[in-house]
Amino acid sequence: MASPRLTFGVLALLLVLPLVGAAGQGWIEPVRPLPMPRGAVTKIRSAVQVAVTGRVARVSVEEWFRNDGALLDEASYLYPLPGEATFSDFSLWQGDRELKGEPMDAGQARSIYEEIVRRKRDPALIELAGHGLVRARVFPIAAGETRKITLRYTQLLDRVGDAWRFRYVTGAGPGATAVRGLRISVDSASRFGDPYSPTHRLTSRRDADRLEVTLADSAARGDFELFLPLARGLVGLSLITNQPVGEDGFFMLLLAPGGGTGATPSVSRDLVAVLDVSGSMSGEKLDQARAALVQLLGGLRSGDRFRVISFGSGVRRFATGWTPAVQDSVRAAQDWVRRLDTDGGTNIAGALTEAFAEPPRDGALGVVVFLTDGMPTVGETDPEHIAEQAERGRGPFRVFAFGIGYDVNTYLLDRLTERARGVTEYIQPGADIEQAVGALAAKIASPVLTDLAIRGDGVELYDLQPQGLPDLFAGDELVVFGRERGAGSGERSVTVTGRRNGHEERFTTTARFGDELPGADYVQQLWAARKAGALSREIRLHGANPEIVSELKRLALRYGILTEYTSYLVQEPNALANRRLPTAPPAPAPQDQAGAGAVLKSRAEKALSGSLQLGEVVVTGAGEASWRGAASENRTARVGGHMFVWRDSTWTDIAHGDSLQVVRVAPFSDAYFALLRALPELQQAAILEPAVLVAGRRVSIKIDAGGKTTWAEGEIERLVRDFR
Repeated sequence: MASPRLTFGVLALLLVLPLVGAAGQGWIEPVRPLPMPRGAVTKIRSAVQVAVTGRVARVSVEEWFRNDGALLDEASYLYPLPGEATFSDFSLWQGDRELKGEPMDAGQARSIYEEIVRRKRDPALIELAGHGLVRARVFPIAAGETRKITLRYTQLLDRVGDAWRFRYVTGAGPGATAVRGLRISVDSASRFGDPYSPTHRLTSRRDADRLEVTLADSAARGDFELFLPLARGLVGLSLITNQPVGEDGFFMLLLAPGGGTGATPSVSRDLVAVLDVSGSMSGEKLDQARAALVQLLGGLRSGDRFRVISFGSGVRRFATGWTPAVQDSVRAAQDWVRRLDTDGGTNIAGALTEAFAEPPRDGALGVVVFLTDGMPTVGETDPEHIAEQAERGRGPFRVFAFGIGYDVNTYLLDRLTERARGVTEYIQPGADIEQAVGALAAKIASPVLTDLAIRGDGVELYDLQPQGLPDLFAGDELVVFGRERGAGSGERSVTVTGRRNGHEERFTTTARFGDELPGADYVQQLWAARKAGALSREIRLHGANPEIVSELKRLALRYGILTEYTSYLVQEPNALANRRLPTAPPAPAPQDQAGAGAVLKSRAEKALSGSLQLGEVVVTGAGEASWRGAASENRTARVGGHMFVWRDSTWTDIAHGDSLQVVRVAPFSDAYFALLRALPELQQAAILEPAVLVAGRRVSIKIDAGGKTTWAEGEIERLVRDFR
């Protein structure tokens, strides 16, 4: 077969799916209807192994099938494959008897999938459109007999920028279930940075020169993608693009510090540690906070400098000006911290003024670590005035704040870190303060690049998320999402610049822009989720600008992101028909800026604006059973980038309004298959039964019984234009 793109690989990788029901993707399809109950031939276990050496992957799939019905005479074994990949050296076995396998690319396979969907009237299989296929005629399987089928093939791999990308087809085919027990073992692990998946949450473990990766969710669904950054050079870049029809494109840029960071001196740090010692910090909280600061100071290196500040009713400092991080000075500062005791009120304004009083050196990374458990009670107490003062006096410092307990002012702490390339962490009552601060200390231990900026050559990059790029630290990959326009179709380069010890560093990668490539729709979803979180935070911290509120509504409705607007539509049935939406969330009153609710809201915004996996964005209350029309306690589902609610026996897109024309299409008809070929973005929503209503830009499409079965000349082309 000819060789189009393939987007995964490592130098030596082993993929294992344990022997669990329906873990693999193959199934047996009778050639003609048989007088046996549906599902008589069931898959009882599967094992998939992928061994990659250089650019060659050798894949072995073993699947066991049991026939619980009558004699199965004529049947085919079908196994879906990534549609953009190229495969060779097929061998297919039923026990010790070799079968003749027929590999097909995505175009050849589509008619096979559509024929099965039409015959079985099961929309689940339509998700396989766009995938390739291996098909083989199997030998008869007697009643009660179990047979093993083994598929082996070889695949040529490509590199994506400075990372390998692996893709595995999951969650499709009759009887397919969630991915369970997916385990990836990577040899020569020192060649790779930390693995990243935009589709699933991962856990990883290194053992000698082997990297073990598993899925964090035991019942994860959907096609799985994994990026393994190559640990070479100072910084590795990997760029993925996604081009919807009729609008600007999207991109995802992965920045991974490489193996060269240990050989090159890290950026010097000027660290300011600020600790609240007000009366409310007494007891275990202060004990933990002191231990955390001792640990933070212990992580300083030669060439770093530090200042230590405590505040209660007044403000104290360990020493005047900066102290070099030599052993004796660090030990003296740690002893000073251990002797700190509580002191009355909470003078946050005074502490911040002192923290910013001494600017960092040119070329050094200035970091302020600020720990407090309360609201300002001494000196300036207006959170807005304190935040404005801090913003004016902050200079080049990065600010990392820790709010301890629920009595902190979330508005003030989030304002402090919002534009300071830092973050606010909230530590719930009774949690381990030392552990939280220790995690930050580990993160900022080795700065690689500061003052990052991204630009395109021949392509305009805009609406980056996050908007203010954070600094890049060793062992801490950075993922940036954004929009692009003006590239046309073809290869374009993207350059990242940053500063390191006073000097500018530049890194460049290339990717194809403007092509409607399959399999990267997650880029749109994660960009939209991050932007929705950023807009929600902007409204909470700076007030409800009508343009920002309108943009948040648009994002929430189009991409099915759960915000207070989408949750409002889900909870209020009449709102869907009347399009009633809250005009804007009220600005937080002083009494609403603290407490458990305020902390939880801040955390939710942070999680959304920092989304790294689809699982963090996907809000689905409908399981497989409710998608099939069965009763469900929770009548919501997020599928294919849309949020649906169960209304009047129809899964209804919350973005649909009465002003939109509705075009009805009968499922499994000629019109249905033509529609899904013309609008492949509807394939995932089409699995919702018994009826689904999907909103487009100027028209909505309803798939239900009684809809049209054929299209008049030019009708579907007009529908596509109006829908998109």
